[in-house]
Formats: sequence, structure tokens, C-alpha cells
Amino acid sequence: MKSFSFLIVLFIGFVIMSFNPGYNEYTTTNAIISQGLKNFKDQLVVLKSDAHLFQENKISKEGLQESLKKARNSYKEIEFYIAYHYPEFSKTTINAAPLFHIESTGTAANTLPPEGLQVLDELIFSEEANIQKDKIVELSDFLYNSYNDFYLSSVKNGLSEEKNKTLLLRIELIRIYTMGVTGFDTPGSLNVFEESIHALRGIENYIKKDDYFKKIDTQKAEKILVASIEYLSKSTNFETFDRIEFYKTYLQPLYEELGNWDNSPDDLKEISGWNTNNKNFFSDDFLNPYFYTLLKPAEDNANLRSLGKEIFFDESLSNNTKMSCASCHLPENAFTDLKAKSLSNVEGKTVLRNSPSLYNAVFAKRFFYDMRAYYLEQQVEHVIYNEQEFNTSYQSIIKKLKINPEYKKAFKKAFKNGNIDKQNFSKALSSYVASLYSFNSDFDKFMRNEKEISEDAKKGFNLFMGKAACATCHFAPNFSGLVPPFYNENESEVLGVTKNPLQFLPIEIDTDKGRINSNVKKESSWIYENSFKTMTVRNAALTKPYFHNGAFSTLEEVIAFYNEGGAEGMGLEIKNQTLSPTKLNLDEREIKQLVAFINSLTDTSKAQY
Repeated sequence: MKSFSFLIVLFIGFVIMSFNPGYNEYTTTNAIISQGLKNFKDQLVVLKSDAHLFQENKISKEGLQESLKKARNSYKEIEFYIAYHYPEFSKTTINAAPLFHIESTGTAANTLPPEGLQVLDELIFSEEANIQKDKIVELSDFLYNSYNDFYLSSVKNGLSEEKNKTLLLRIELIRIYTMGVTGFDTPGSLNVFEESIHALRGIENYIKKDDYFKKIDTQKAEKILVASIEYLSKSTNFETFDRIEFYKTYLQPLYEELGNWDNSPDDLKEISGWNTNNKNFFSDDFLNPYFYTLLKPAEDNANLRSLGKEIFFDESLSNNTKMSCASCHLPENAFTDLKAKSLSNVEGKTVLRNSPSLYNAVFAKRFFYDMRAYYLEQQVEHVIYNEQEFNTSYQSIIKKLKINPEYKKAFKKAFKNGNIDKQNFSKALSSYVASLYSFNSDFDKFMRNEKEISEDAKKGFNLFMGKAACATCHFAPNFSGLVPPFYNENESEVLGVTKNPLQFLPIEIDTDKGRINSNVKKESSWIYENSFKTMTVRNAALTKPYFHNGAFSTLEEVIAFYNEGGAEGMGLEIKNQTLSPTKLNLDEREIKQLVAFINSLTDTSKAQY
């Protein structure tokens, strides 16, 4: 049953492919890709066989680990193609994270166990491998069967000829940096260098052998690829690997060079928030804000932002005429209120949760800590109708706007039709919030070679991306739960956040159940109990207190919580913790360095009062 929906999608895709004149099994591209697909299939055959031999005690755990490594390396060489054309198949079946997940069918949803290469990596490289032999066989068999179905269909129906042949390569570079060298893809083995080398070799092979690239001067890119592979081949220590040098000297120049080549139209604009014209992960055009809102680029303008700003600060629009958006999101506090939980419209009472920053808030596909809103515009709606907040309606707000002469003028300047209605009201607010992006921090400038930062901040970044495992949930470059490489979905995590920082006894889990109570019916699953959206750490130096309950007053307290492995790591009972319970063993110096890095992410240059 669990592969049924995938097979339907796959069948439809291949029917489309078979009638698409852009698909031709005799092209050079298909010869390269077909060989890569076959190589991966052959390695899965070996992995499947070795899993059974391991079950029968005929090979060692180390022998099975080597078999898995070879299978994963083979996948990495063809990942740029599979993950680009079949992202759902790659994400949920081949290389899924080792977490339970939801598979939706209409309004219903099933909670399914994890499967794929990441799950096998975590299991086979764990101390439980010898007592989980049956599970390893089950996962290996299922992975082979699922991929074999895919492979046979590919052979029968032919393969895609990309409209833009560099996009899938550049996407793979994003994946290598954000999910490869961080250890996200290899939670058990941390075999990051070998896998990254194979991913780069897949790119190198494609560039060298595909006819399309013969009309392009690829020498510079090939030279960088060779140097990158050589650099990675000399790297052996996950914790001391310099991810700054790797990015600045190798990956970013290659990313930029590929972006300079003659490209066809953007194949990804409907499914990805990544701006394909971007040349540096740490510049303010890496993500496209209009992918995340209902507002279109052609509709946005300075007058619209000005109108949105006026609405944002207007207390008269709330029911009691005393609350505005800025009541909980103050510009001088990086658009937070510095309170554990924001004040409600009832004197002496608060709302349910802490107020998150609005900087970079637009770069999300889900909103609120419990992820109950799907659009920025929908988030505003929740605030308007909430009895503890604006406690009003669109009808009432529009009525107030229409009788205000200044708003009449402002709407006429912002919109051709001059209409004062729900749609235009939402667009104005979206325009203002979307303008609050923050990618000009000291760290961003450092990664763009525009300035220097402290050695502590540099070491803190490498800890964040490596030993401290922060970047496996707070993905670069937004450092939030917006998932790379397509940046089109948000993650929530079960951490087991406590009622108080760890220095206060007794240590108890906060009673807020989070996402499971979001009223999104198809997500009413036990896996979302105590699950909360992963927020950005950009500007975190200015946005205390922390977590959904605002119980942690300092970054040091937050890091101490993670250092212990969350609730489970401290021996507390919690269902489905997604944070690894393994202690990080960060010392005081390393915690100081992490804080220095987070401080270097401060940027309020877009603040608008």
C-alpha cells in the first residue's frame, strides 16, 4: 500500500513522457543517465543480497556497511538527475529522512514509517544493527523493489531531456552544501566526504559527456570540480572540516560559473523558492519572496509597501482600537516583543505562544508555530479573527478603511482599480512583510568576501554546520526549517521543549502539544504531538526569549538544552522525538563560539518604522 500512490504518480509521469517529443532514448544525455540508473540498480541488488546474508550471519556488519556505502555512492552520482526530475520519489522513497511521515490521500492521511537509504544508514551504522536484521532486510527489499519499478519504467518509456541543463547541477551543489557536508544525508555513518565526491563526479561526468556542453567553455568548471574533489579527498574529520573554505574556494565559484552558462527558461519557478539567477547562497536574492505569497511581482511597488506599513501600525483596525500588528512585532526588537508570550487584547492575559520575528518570515510555506496557515495572507486572517488578538472581521476592517480619506488616497495610489477590499488589503500587508528580508549580516558579508568576522564566529559556523548538528534542522542559508534544495516546504520538530531552562528543577516537558492541535485534519497524527515549526536563527541575538513558550532567556540556555539531546536525551518520556537524543558534548568554549556565529547573523538594515 505504501508505494501505491507513488506508482500512480510515476505511471502518469511516464505516460506524459512517452508522448513528449523532448524524450528520446537515443540522446547522449540518456546514455549517461541510463548508465547511472543501472549502476545504482546493480548496487541495490548487492545491498539486498548482503542484507539477507547479514541476517543469516554469513557476512559481518562491516561488510554490510561497505555494501551500503557503495549503494549510497552510486546513488549520489545520479542524484542530480533523480532528485531533480522525481523529487518526491527521491525524498520519500530513495533517500527519505529516518522519520515517520504523513502520506495524504485527499483529506485523509496515513502515518508511515521511514524508508530508504538514510534510514538504512542510521540503522546499519548503529549499535542496534545486530538486533534489527529483519528490519534491515525489509528496508533493503522494499528499496530495491521500489527502485526497480522506477528503473524498468524508465527503460521502457525513455528519459527526460531538460530544458535547462545546468539547473539540476546547481541544485545538486545546494544539496551537497546544505544536506551533504552537514551530515543530514548520512545520520549514521557521517560519510560526508566520500558521498560529496561521488556527487561531484556525477556532475563532472555529465558535463564531460553530454553533447549540449560541447558548445560551452567548460574548462573553468571542470578545473574547479577536480580541485573540489581533491580537497574533499584529503578531508577525513567531520568535526574539523572547514565548511567556510570549502564554500568560498570551491563550491561557490563552481555554483557561480555554472550559473553563467547559457541557460534556457527556469524549469523550477512553479515548484521552488530558489532564485535560479542567484550567484551566492548568502546574498539577498537567493530566495524569491513572491514564490511564498499570493502577491505577484508585477503587483508590488513602493506605494503598496507604504500602504502595508500604514496598515501594520494602525491600532484602529482592531476591535478595541488598541492593538496593531506592531503590538507584538516591534521593529526595534527585530519585529518581536521580547515577551515570553505576547499580550492579548484582554488586560493581564497573554496569547498561547511567543511572538516570532517577521524578518525573513515571508520565506516559508507554513506559518505559526503549529503550522496551521499555508500562506502569509492566511496567517493575517487568523490574527484578525482571533478573539485574543484583533477580535474582528475583514468586513469590519474594510468598512473602517472605506470611510478614511487617507486610506482612500493610499489605495488609489497602490492599485489601478483603487478598490478597498479584502484582496487588496492582504496584498498591501504581504508587500510590507515581504520587504523585511534580512541577508546583509556580518556573516553574509563575510561569505561574500566583503568583510571579516571574528575567529569565534567562523568556528561557530563550522560547529553549527557540523558537530553541533544545528544545520540538519536549521538549513542554510535561511537557517530555518525551510527545506533545501527546492525550499518549498517547512519542517517541524519534536524537541521536548521544557517548561523552564535546565538549571531550574524539576525538569518537565512543556504542556503545549503544538502541531497535533493545529486543526489541519490530515495532520492529526501522533507524530506531530509536541511538534513545532523550526524558526530561523537569523537575528536570534535580538529576539529573546526563545522557543514557542518563551521560557529560555538566553542563547546559552537554548544551546544547553540541545547539548543534552532534548527531552529524550535527559531521560524524559516523549513520543517520537525527532531531535537526536545523543548528547553533543559541546564545551563552554564551543558554546561561546556558536553564540558568536548566531550574533553575526544580526541584520536589521530593512527595519521600517
